[in-house]
Amino acid sequence: MKTQNKSKSLSKVPKDGLYPEIIRQNYLGSKKLLNKKAIISGGDSGIGQAVAVHFAREGADVAVIYKESVQDARETQRLVEKEGQECILFKDDISKKAFRKNTLEKISKHWKNVDILVNNAGIQFPKSEIEKISDDQINETFNVNIISMISFTRDCLKVMNKGARIICTTSVTAYRGSDHLIDYSATKGAIATFVRSLSTNLAERKILVNGVAPGPIWTPLVKETFEDIASFGKDNPLKRAGQPSEVAPAYVFLASEDSSFITGEIIHINGGDFVGG
Repeated sequence: MKTQNKSKSLSKVPKDGLYPEIIRQNYLGSKKLLNKKAIISGGDSGIGQAVAVHFAREGADVAVIYKESVQDARETQRLVEKEGQECILFKDDISKKAFRKNTLEKISKHWKNVDILVNNAGIQFPKSEIEKISDDQINETFNVNIISMISFTRDCLKVMNKGARIICTTSVTAYRGSDHLIDYSATKGAIATFVRSLSTNLAERKILVNGVAPGPIWTPLVKETFEDIASFGKDNPLKRAGQPSEVAPAYVFLASEDSSFITGEIIHINGGDFVGG
């Protein structure tokens, strides 16, 4: 089964009796992103949805790029608008060049400039044996997860000025590997290197580039791609998976003035897994 941050609402988390939390009820926005404009790929559910809602509570308008789930995208839009901010939706496959071009043209006409780009769209196809990974799967995983990210980021720079922020979602698997997500982990490693390389390239333009490397987080992607979800997230020191609400504040930090002297770095949110980088 393939997925690109698509969502059939993740229901009760097995055994733990928990539900995915998009934003804490007691999260108080403090206008950290007031009047900012943000693009979020894969923003219809999970971490992307949580980032959109947190950005909105901090005063930003958001453009959400998603592939399939209209219902989830509209829920993201509803939650953002509930915070008093604008949310515009763009539906299609981000690996398509024509779609990326058309989307950026519409955004640039609507907003003129973009302050924050969150590269969050991704797909994964768990396979227990490398022999089961087809060339088509490898190509699709790389096209969506890293090739389109590089291309879209390059094109977005046309509407980004000094002080803009680029935040990319990598993964704990980029650092410790994954025996059942070999091609996916490889793309996440490439994203981490992309962050470091691009941050150096854009430093003179005063555009900051950073990343977030989540560990196991309860999202629709988990339910749709993992068979043994009852044990999901139990192998870290905290012995549990995290919530989207526990990841999104890191994106707020990297998008705000609080991180003005940080670039080329990765924030690890993984329940205590100690990884290099």
